[in-house]
Amino acid sequence: MLLQLDLNELFKMESSALALILRGTLLYLGILFLMRILPRRIGGEMATMDLIFILLVTEAASHSLGDYTSLSEGFIMIGTMILWNYLVNALSCYFPFIEKLVSHPPVPVIKNGQMQLKNMRREFLTKEELMGHLRDQGIEDVSEVKKACIESDGSVSVVKKMNED
Repeated sequence: MLLQLDLNELFKMESSALALILRGTLLYLGILFLMRILPRRIGGEMATMDLIFILLVTEAASHSLGDYTSLSEGFIMIGTMILWNYLVNALSCYFPFIEKLVSHPPVPVIKNGQMQLKNMRREFLTKEELMGHLRDQGIEDVSEVKKACIESDGSVSVVKKMNED
């Protein structure tokens, strides 16, 4: 019949659970490493771990619909991604050295009204883009800024100079 469904076939695994967990682990950690060494603006306004998590879960889910022949394999890969995302987030909360491994420190792009051109070049931030971020916060001139940094999520934080009136 056309509508017969074999549940055993739907959940039958072709790869071992351990191989799937290892594949998911290596993929998660490898992409986390690559995202850590790239300039932070490539990830946009999203935290690196969140971006990796979304990408990998989407990839694992798509394979469970296509490349894998069983839903069980897809669930194992998604579960592995969820577990690693939880572990990295939890461990980075309790162990500062892990947080340093997975997150970029803030990079100053303005100090005391002066653009830090070397840092801007390293982060691929143009003067026009920086001025756009300042205008978004109601600042028209760099001289009004005490400090501005590119944060680990790619956003620009700004501290205005105090008025000396």
